[in-house]
Amino acid sequence: MDKSKQHLVVLTGAGISAESGLKTFRDADGLWMGYNIYEVASPAGFKANPSLVLDFYNMRRKDVANAVPNAAHIGLVELEKDFKVTIITQNIDDLHERAGSTNVLHLHGEIFKMRSVRSASKIYDILDNILPGDLAEDGGQLRPHIVWFDEQVTKIPEAQLIVSTADIFVVVGTSLQVYPAAGLLNYAQPGVPIYVIDKTNPLAYSNRNSHFMEMAATQGVKVLANILALS
Repeated sequence: MDKSKQHLVVLTGAGISAESGLKTFRDADGLWMGYNIYEVASPAGFKANPSLVLDFYNMRRKDVANAVPNAAHIGLVELEKDFKVTIITQNIDDLHERAGSTNVLHLHGEIFKMRSVRSASKIYDILDNILPGDLAEDGGQLRPHIVWFDEQVTKIPEAQLIVSTADIFVVVGTSLQVYPAAGLLNYAQPGVPIYVIDKTNPLAYSNRNSHFMEMAATQGVKVLANILALS
């Protein structure tokens, strides 16, 4: 098969952005340390203390703005020369886009977008801070366009369909412990090669078509590119 016609689907997680200086969700010294997750990442937490939640994401927005794409992000862009590449990311940063990836689906929202608490469909760009009292056109308080705990991941059906069309499925920098994203592995068609790149070598869906690379994202994407070039 002509490689240019092959669909390479990549699921990325926090590990790919960690090498750009963005702390991961589950690291011992990670971003969430010192915070009760539900205080800063749930509708109930936002209702109880909107200022805390807005401050938390305002800080994250600054961190992302100061970060730059790393070799793993850039390596995935380079694969577009030979493959149709679709990236499904659990990350809320925009490093894939800034690296040059042309087809990115954000499962859990985007840090540079905001929406009204009254409507998930009215979405606005945001580069600075969101403050208490900042209102959308419908009069609702503006909040980060992030999927919090106890909220549905509305992009999952679209992601499942994308994975089902993959000729090659790659997982980069995710522990495969966060659902429903981790369940996307099950939507790859039988016989599709699966490559999992993560420092923790997670326990994942396994069959004879699975290949596990226990390494950081930057190294793993480089190794993957060499493997695909020879296949």
